[in-house]
Amino acid sequence: MLYAELAELYDTLEKTSKRLEMTWHLAQAIGRTEEKDLGALLLLLQGRVLPPWDERKVGVAEKLVGKAISRATGASAKEVESLWAKRGDLGLVAEELSSKKRQSTLRSERLEVRGVLERVQGLTSLEGEGSVDRKVEEVSRLLSASPREARYLVRTVLEQLRIGVGAGTLRDAIAWALLPKVLGVLVPCSCGALNPALKTCMQCGKPLPKRLAEIQAKGMSSQDFRRALESGKSIPGSALITPESDEDGRALYTLITDAVQHAYDMLNDFGAVARIAKRKGLRGLRESSIEVFTPVKMMLAQKEDTLAAAMSRVGVPCAAEYKLDGFRVQAHLQGGGVRLFTRRLEDVTAQFPEILPALRGLRVNDAVLDGEAVGFDPASGKCRPFQEVSQRIRRKYGIEEMARELPVRLYLFDVLMLEGETLLKTPFRKRREALGRMLPKEGKYLALAPQLVTASEKEVEDFFAEALAEGHEGLMLKNLDAPYQPGARVGHMVKYKVVMDALDLVIVGAEHGEGKRAGWLTSYTLACRGNAGELLEIGKVSTGLKEKEEEGLSFMEMTRRLKPLASGAGKSMTVKPAIVIEVHYEEIQSSSNYSSGYALRFPRVIRLRDDKGPEDASTLQQVEQLYAKQRGRG
Repeated sequence: MLYAELAELYDTLEKTSKRLEMTWHLAQAIGRTEEKDLGALLLLLQGRVLPPWDERKVGVAEKLVGKAISRATGASAKEVESLWAKRGDLGLVAEELSSKKRQSTLRSERLEVRGVLERVQGLTSLEGEGSVDRKVEEVSRLLSASPREARYLVRTVLEQLRIGVGAGTLRDAIAWALLPKVLGVLVPCSCGALNPALKTCMQCGKPLPKRLAEIQAKGMSSQDFRRALESGKSIPGSALITPESDEDGRALYTLITDAVQHAYDMLNDFGAVARIAKRKGLRGLRESSIEVFTPVKMMLAQKEDTLAAAMSRVGVPCAAEYKLDGFRVQAHLQGGGVRLFTRRLEDVTAQFPEILPALRGLRVNDAVLDGEAVGFDPASGKCRPFQEVSQRIRRKYGIEEMARELPVRLYLFDVLMLEGETLLKTPFRKRREALGRMLPKEGKYLALAPQLVTASEKEVEDFFAEALAEGHEGLMLKNLDAPYQPGARVGHMVKYKVVMDALDLVIVGAEHGEGKRAGWLTSYTLACRGNAGELLEIGKVSTGLKEKEEEGLSFMEMTRRLKPLASGAGKSMTVKPAIVIEVHYEEIQSSSNYSSGYALRFPRVIRLRDDKGPEDASTLQQVEQLYAKQRGRG
């Protein structure tokens, strides 16, 4: 597949706001792509050049790309910088400058999708003396492609594609392209094209039938489809299923997309899923299982503000466990080999050597375990705050020394696979029992997460107080009969924490957005008031705002307000203190990165405070008091 075709698809998707239309365009591309190119295509459509568990880094910063654009187009560094400040997107800068190249000897290179992926991945191996110039040269060579290709190549190298293709959209596109088609969900046009249920055909523009009864097409009956599915027979991807009703059609379609979702939950790789769908169809997807050393997306919890609501949601009796102040770890064990993955599926095995011997000591041949790694004081044994050990996730040097100074203990609370058997559908109580049989209750580097099973709200309240007193975040409440649903934010697992007071903070800096958010200021540096009235930075926030103005406080509105106050060139701008916003957050952490000495964990913009000026912002003293009150620190 030519990269020019992918760039054209990117362009189409960037201009498409409707999910059904986006899915159709993706399905067309997937359907005509050869199997050998599917892995590269699906990875690049997600804006990635490496799978999330690959620990390699492209290592190309924006300034380096700016130099590559200058070298490829003949524009001066000053011209690139000026245009970047104006556009807020280096991809658009590359496109504009490439369209008026000054080096007439340069000709557009004919790039292929797999070749582009391999060349960008090759940047990860360029290290040592002279590596920066080699990277600039390689990126500039890529940018000798067409202007449109240059736009998306830059965004891909910087991993800032952002065309709005989510996992659900890719899942449906694979189903539409490679698996049996359900009439009603997909509608045939007289021109021969299959469409999503829209008013007009995506191919020829003719009106489409509005109801299933109006569709005239031959295909497999829903009964025959179900029988074939249950018997494990092969069903061609081109097969049309003719359901009896719209409701029946939706149910059949769900069976198909559930098979794609199941395979993705197991393999976490849309390229592999697409190849299975193309080669083995529905049967192959449904038979997909967890593979040791390929991380599975972790199940996530919802929040409740009251204990009564939390227990009501999960049902009683329930399991209550400490919400530990660490980072999520998925441990994979097989034949003495161990690998550790974070919630973002990054491989951090090398960064935590103290955990590995304890995991190898478990009497199991293979397993996939879920837990939380928590820092502890080697002298007292007490838990240490997350921010003190978070630096170890990125650590590459001095790891053994760091492990002695800031060791972690892995608390395990779930098991996804054991001795070759996938346990995702096994009730939680049985998964926990299996975990308990293989683990010591408390070890220096490995332990079973503390748990209370009860129907009593009073007992849970006492357990909650105990968790806070020991410096933990709160509690996790879990339904005892629930399955494990990879990647889902489920209602049968709830986190209950102390609700932190909001802070009113001043915006003192802003950054331009990328991709669809280019032209907007989308990330804001926040400050509180110091003891002498000075403004002290306390972190950055980029969540809580809307892309559409009608939905609430938007990036557009914030940009209109901030631009008259902003100064500076390039991506980052200094903002004259004038605008105050209300910010919620999960925790206040000590931090040497900001002048206040603190940082906000998971901050979120709630609203503008037009009634307040910088002199009314929250004070450092208030921040210190809130910090001290957290989890028994006072």
